[in-house]
Amino acid sequence: MEYLIWGGAGVTLVGLIGLIYSALLVMRARGAGMDDAALRAAMQRALVWNVGALALSGLGLMMVVVGVILA
Repeated sequence: MEYLIWGGAGVTLVGLIGLIYSALLVMRARGAGMDDAALRAAMQRALVWNVGALALSGLGLMMVVVGVILA
């Protein structure tokens, strides 16, 4: 079950990188001085990245827990 633990840790790491990327998208959008509609569209794109990365990170953590339980 070691492969499940390390695989889950890798998936969690990819999800964490995605969360950092979505935060960078938001910071860039806020600093760009866009109008309200463009800022709203940029935030919606960042929200999609954020939710996807959070789901991926949660899936990875579940894999780690299952691997620890089965080990």
